[in-house]
Amino acid sequence: MKVKCKYCDSLIDDTYTNCPNCGAALDTVQRFANKQPQTIEELQKWYTAMKLPAEEVTRFFIGKDIKEPRAFGIYNDADGEFVVYKNKSDGSRAVRYQGTDEAYAVNEIYQRLKEEIVNQKDHNAERRLQQARQIEADYQNNTVKNRKRRRFSGRVLWILVLFMYIAVSYFMNLMNAVKSELESPVSPLLSSGYYSYEGSDYYLQGFDWYYYDASNDEWEHTVVDQLPEAVANDYDGYYRIYDHEGLPFEDTSWYQNWDNYSSYDSYDNDSYDWDDDYGWDSNDSWDSYDTDWDSDW
Repeated sequence: MKVKCKYCDSLIDDTYTNCPNCGAALDTVQRFANKQPQTIEELQKWYTAMKLPAEEVTRFFIGKDIKEPRAFGIYNDADGEFVVYKNKSDGSRAVRYQGTDEAYAVNEIYQRLKEEIVNQKDHNAERRLQQARQIEADYQNNTVKNRKRRRFSGRVLWILVLFMYIAVSYFMNLMNAVKSELESPVSPLLSSGYYSYEGSDYYLQGFDWYYYDASNDEWEHTVVDQLPEAVANDYDGYYRIYDHEGLPFEDTSWYQNWDNYSSYDSYDNDSYDWDDDYGWDSNDSWDSYDTDWDSDW
């Protein structure tokens, strides 16, 4: 982009920090935010401070001219110029910037690195969401199978009990023991939402139960063992409600709306301090195959 020097009115590239014609400092374009790295050394320190994975994992090489495919990088060449590059999957190189303005060069790779951190966090959040949904689906499938198994076992069991009653008490006692074992309660995963029973309201979210404390207009966490049995085993939704008069559970800090969850929203440029939100979580995994390697940048 061309900018005008306010001292000599020359149109020059915005990559310069000083006008090449009159030498005046160019303050018409504010390219860099406060506290962001402006040298390769500062960028290396920022990378370490964010606890990002090793360069071989992220494929961002700071201060290195890497020739192999799938690599971003910045380095200072033998002519004193700063080169910002991207090696694509096929090994071809796209040069993003080559020149003497170190701050500009650093900003180019810095912005791309932050963009990639967002991309990786987004993929991690999506993986966790899919895993949670798979766990819930598997639990529901197992619950349905257990219910069918229990119903079938119950029918067979009563036939056996009747036969054993006519036969000998030994077999009756044995089958009663089997019956007791088969009919032990299995905690179901019911539909998420509100439940009401004998004047008390409850809320199920995923695997977690909560109860409404009317005296404080608050929701508190509880466990299945402390629920009324009718609620904990409400397979058919007899006690499911859709209108709660107190504090909506959705307005509490407990609530997570997984159906409408969009992890990318968490990284909106206008709402967050980039530097604070780019720290890497050790529980996340960086997969460079999620990076777009086919575009020029």
